Amino acid sequence: MRALFSFFPLLVIPVAIYNLIALTYSGTTVNYDAVNNASPLLELLSDSLVTFPMISGVNWSITNGEMLVFVAITLLFVEIVKSTSTGTSSILNHAVSMILFIVCLVEFLLMPNFATSTFFIIMSMTLLDVLAGVIVTIVSARRDFGVGEGFA
Repeated sequence: MRALFSFFPLLVIPVAIYNLIALTYSGTTVNYDAVNNASPLLELLSDSLVTFPMISGVNWSITNGEMLVFVAITLLFVEIVKSTSTGTSSILNHAVSMILFIVCLVEFLLMPNFATSTFFIIMSMTLLDVLAGVIVTIVSARRDFGVGEGFA
């Protein structure tokens, strides 16, 4: 189970959730698509998910899109922590993360429901996962190699 966890990029989860929503949601194209030439999914992403009353007297509202971005940020943190290991599964994780970024980029450029700021931020996180993972792995491997030379 641990090998699957280290091989599987966790940012697949928010991307898969967004894909399920975007590919099944048609929305009201009158308000968004025709008038503003924007994605019909904006209506669903901007709907309030939960509202909290604050001590200041105002209500703090979290939208569906904001919650999805929060989940993606949390998973990005876990991915960066996972990238400190230097093994074969770590390299495979980076390769699958790169494929995930390419899929996200194609969806963002070609499909109307994916042309939202929420998906752009999630797509940017997949790129950061690839870059940070490769950089952290290189630095960790360099440190391991330097320590190994000292004992020879």
